[in-house]
Amino acid sequence: MVNITMNRKRITVPQGTTILEAAKKNHIKIPHLCYLEDVHESGSCRVCVVEVEGMKNLQASCITQAAEGMVIDTNSQRVRSARKILYELLLSDHPKDCLVCGRNNHCELQELGELVQLEESRFDGVHSKSHRDLSSYAIEKDDEKCILCRRCVTVCNEIQGVGIFNVQNRGFGSSIGGGMELPLGDTTCTNCGQCVTVCPVGALKEKDATQNVWEALKNPDVEVVVQTAPAVRVALGEEFGMPAGSNVTGKMARALDDLGFNHVFDTNFAADLTIIEEGTELLLRLVNHLHHQGAITAEQVEKTGLPLLEEAPALPMITSCSPGWIKFAEHTYPEQLKHLSTCKSPHMMLGALVKDYYAKQINKDPKDIFVVSIMPCTAKKYEIERPEMMNGGTRNVDAVLTTREMAKMIKDAGIDFITLEDREFDNPLGISTGAADIFGVTGGVMEAALRTVYELVTGREIPFDKLRVEPMKGLDRIKTATLTIKDPIETYQFLDGVEVSVATTSGLLGAVTLLDEIEDNASPHVFIEVMGCPGGCISGGGQPRMTTQHIREMRMQGLYREDEAKVLRKSHENPFITEIYEKYLEKPLGHLSHELLHTTYVPRQKR
Repeated sequence: MVNITMNRKRITVPQGTTILEAAKKNHIKIPHLCYLEDVHESGSCRVCVVEVEGMKNLQASCITQAAEGMVIDTNSQRVRSARKILYELLLSDHPKDCLVCGRNNHCELQELGELVQLEESRFDGVHSKSHRDLSSYAIEKDDEKCILCRRCVTVCNEIQGVGIFNVQNRGFGSSIGGGMELPLGDTTCTNCGQCVTVCPVGALKEKDATQNVWEALKNPDVEVVVQTAPAVRVALGEEFGMPAGSNVTGKMARALDDLGFNHVFDTNFAADLTIIEEGTELLLRLVNHLHHQGAITAEQVEKTGLPLLEEAPALPMITSCSPGWIKFAEHTYPEQLKHLSTCKSPHMMLGALVKDYYAKQINKDPKDIFVVSIMPCTAKKYEIERPEMMNGGTRNVDAVLTTREMAKMIKDAGIDFITLEDREFDNPLGISTGAADIFGVTGGVMEAALRTVYELVTGREIPFDKLRVEPMKGLDRIKTATLTIKDPIETYQFLDGVEVSVATTSGLLGAVTLLDEIEDNASPHVFIEVMGCPGGCISGGGQPRMTTQHIREMRMQGLYREDEAKVLRKSHENPFITEIYEKYLEKPLGHLSHELLHTTYVPRQKR
């Protein structure tokens, strides 16, 4: 512990604590801009400077550690004057269109102005940059609004491990971007949107799709269908002042109905469907892998009802729900694409079903159906543009709105969200189990898959309290677990005693570790779940800002509560899933399932 004096107040803090952290713990507010807890600490903006007795220069409090005997003044005349000048200089190189900026009233630069109490801006001159990059399907970059805080650089390089953003050029000509002046759409960008979530101003934002959706809603000749991802329901309320983790499923469904959507479905239905397809694919790979190893005979494989593959399938199998992760793998590990499950992500599966199965139910031409996905993710905007995500000449999904964009539409329509009464989703594509709810948090897909696959193999529920696979729970970057198969049904007797090792990771840096193990033939795992964003979809690039660790935990607990409140908690128990196989799809991994619900991947150049 070290003893310091801050604003004439004696304080004791642990050694290694920065001055800014010490101030926060003692309810002393130091204005800051580039600093972001658990993400970025560089002292580049200098707004957080303080005066330390005996030191000639003002010190950046976010990177200066408290030392024994320090005497600190956080609001001396010298400090306040320096902050005002720094703020004036920032404003002199920033557009003044605040009232029509998408970040108006949610901008950290605006909030800083309130803290430093600036009454006039004395500086003006040539702006250093004015380029707008609209090349990406998912993210817009407006250099004119960039304040060079470098948060996006840190999150892209050190948290996601993608490395697209870096400071280009020097001095007044500095800008943030990719090398060789490549536009964002031509780089290895995964469209994960983590840069968007940490940007303090309007320099980075999602590619807006609200106008396209409004136009579809106004068109009387178009049937407009909407679906909502699991993580949206525990975050949307934040946009209306509700606590993080508040479950607003019913209000959300009502708001979508009030906006004029013809059918309000739930992506969770397709999450259950994904588990059936993906779980069957995992069994197919595992059983055929054992056959090619000589551990079981062809007759034993045939008894399972699974096809016998001519070549040994790739293990471990890796989930394919996260489009940011998929694009990262295509660029960075193209030789490992064989490990990816061929399943489309849940919202693409639902889109395909709506334009095929449901179109026939309501006697509509798929070309006259407009499918909108409400997602926590910016990468989904890129995903719907992939040519692999089409059936019968039409896209599976026509537009993706982020959680933030949905909130904008609700506000634009004058809907009082807080007072809305709950509404159920429409049938048949709106019914889901608790297993689908936890798709929104890291480890959730794995847990949902294990609940179903273990029961299919043994005829019994997975042997964990409340079906909760505890090693899969939490926000650690990489989590692993081992499950031993005991007393399987007769068809799978050859799996008795087999230990199945599984792993999950969220954030692309963890994926690198697991993929490197596969490259080195050192992976012990049979099944791996990868989520592109830290913590999973709960902290996706389209969720309400700012996503701190505390907010992730609150959203995660909200999804677990939703799961545990459901009567049905295993995907194979969803009666509408059973019905759609009996009446239409026939069987998992069948011909029609492959056509509608599965996809392929494309090796890409790394740039």
